[in-house]
Amino acid sequence: MGMEIEHKFLVKDNSYKDAASKKSEIKQGFLSRARERTVRVRVRDDKGYITVKGIGSGATHPEFEYEIPLDDALQMLSLCEPPVIEKTRYIVMHEGNMWEVDEFHTGQEGLVIAELEVPSEEYRFPLPPFIGREVTGDPRYYNSQLGVL
Repeated sequence: MGMEIEHKFLVKDNSYKDAASKKSEIKQGFLSRARERTVRVRVRDDKGYITVKGIGSGATHPEFEYEIPLDDALQMLSLCEPPVIEKTRYIVMHEGNMWEVDEFHTGQEGLVIAELEVPSEEYRFPLPPFIGREVTGDPRYYNSQLGVL
């Protein structure tokens, strides 16, 4: 079973942009937002993905992600529940850890969330200077709930 251990934080300033090594455009929607599972379709730059996430505990939850043909992903986005989310993702390396910083658009302008996947719940990591309050486990900041609640 695929497991993801991920911490989420609000971002307090734009310094992540200067530190970013890569930037991607993402469009994603949800075929299911059921509490027990979400099914997400994503287009990142020129690739398509489908992801199934289940309920977890703390920062850990089951996750399965697969690349799918881009044309399929584009067609599946039209089947998704509204809203479809658009965001710019910045990759920032900080002291050996890869942070994904998402700057949201279309209805969520101004929201910026940083995520870090870690190898275990016990893993300790230094915070980059742009990190604000931790929101791991707060459903208001789940991508599946943005624009819905």
